[in-house]
Amino acid sequence: MSIVQNKKAFHDYFIEERYEAGIALEGWEVKAIRAGHVQIKEAYVLVKGSEVYLVGAHITPLATASTHVQPDPTRSRKLLLHDEEIKRLIGKTERAGYTLVPLDLHYKAGRIKAEIGLAKGKRQHEKRASEKEMEWKRERNRLLKQHQR
Repeated sequence: MSIVQNKKAFHDYFIEERYEAGIALEGWEVKAIRAGHVQIKEAYVLVKGSEVYLVGAHITPLATASTHVQPDPTRSRKLLLHDEEIKRLIGKTERAGYTLVPLDLHYKAGRIKAEIGLAKGKRQHEKRASEKEMEWKRERNRLLKQHQR
């Protein structure tokens, strides 16, 4: 079940590979995410050494958050991946033009997971072409529905 999606990533990048990662979260963050107070539109994934971090994701703390916790809405959160996956990602992101972007946050077996994608940036004319293709698919489906009636 999806919590939040990063639709901008599909507009700005070609997604070549997808990975599912766990996220190291604090208690107040889990409660805020379950309440839907999360945004990953401006977020990106960063590889530091042999660890992977989600940077720029904004989790708005609930008003009822604990009084002894000082919430930081945009702190870097560690992503939990297998060592082989991290090594593969490091090798692929060192090549020119590849980056890691968060695609969505979702629940899996009661836990919050992040789907990250190995992406290559689109140029402006490629963005326009994919936008036209999406509009054509939408229009084609609309025409097919009208024809079936």
